[in-house]
Amino acid sequence: MEPRQNPYGQPIGAPVPGWHGAQAPGRAPLQGRYCRLEPVDVERDAEALFDAYRSAADGRDWTYLTVGPFDSLAAYREHLTRMAASKDPLHHTVIDVATGKPVGTLALMRIDPANGVIEVGHVTYSPRLKRTRIATEAMFLLMNEVFDKLGYRRFEWKCDSLNEPSRKAALRYGFTFEGIFRQAIVYRERNRDTAWFSIIDSEWPALRECYARWLEAGNFDAQGQQVEKLADLIAVRRAADQGR
Repeated sequence: MEPRQNPYGQPIGAPVPGWHGAQAPGRAPLQGRYCRLEPVDVERDAEALFDAYRSAADGRDWTYLTVGPFDSLAAYREHLTRMAASKDPLHHTVIDVATGKPVGTLALMRIDPANGVIEVGHVTYSPRLKRTRIATEAMFLLMNEVFDKLGYRRFEWKCDSLNEPSRKAALRYGFTFEGIFRQAIVYRERNRDTAWFSIIDSEWPALRECYARWLEAGNFDAQGQQVEKLADLIAVRRAADQGR
């Protein structure tokens, strides 16, 4: 489609009529079928999260984060206290509904209501959360909040370009790879080239349907293994949409 032109013959972007910005995220719990997201609470979460992270065999889960691993509950509690006090990033605890236990954290950050742009980051999943339906539902709950309730136009995911698990997760969740920002950040006394991914509001309705289908109880066998993969559901839907 040819871009619009202004009276001077210059190409200009698509209209966004009546745009008045998105809403800032609040602190109400986000309830799902398998998990609940709540703002970080030090007294409720510190000991359980520290224990969950200690279940890892080594410290590799912290390689691409700016903090950790933590060698004591006191050190982790101090870190969690800073997280709880932050408004941007706004950190959430992922609570397993079945056990009532915190199993990880993630955050909404770089919150820009005026332009309708928001990012998910500081994704810190313990071994008790990784590769579970809870991990996927936690992302779905944030997406649903961001697009359907708060009215954002763009949901971003960024990571170290060398963080292959994070890049694969972004694609599995339905984000589109946009490129690499070279020498974007210095952390842990090393360079980070940042990989950028996004989902935009026009893509969300189709993704919502794929997530809802994947999260259905019938999509998991007696051992809790998925029957249909989320990435496959998304790929089939996108191919169908492109064929129209």
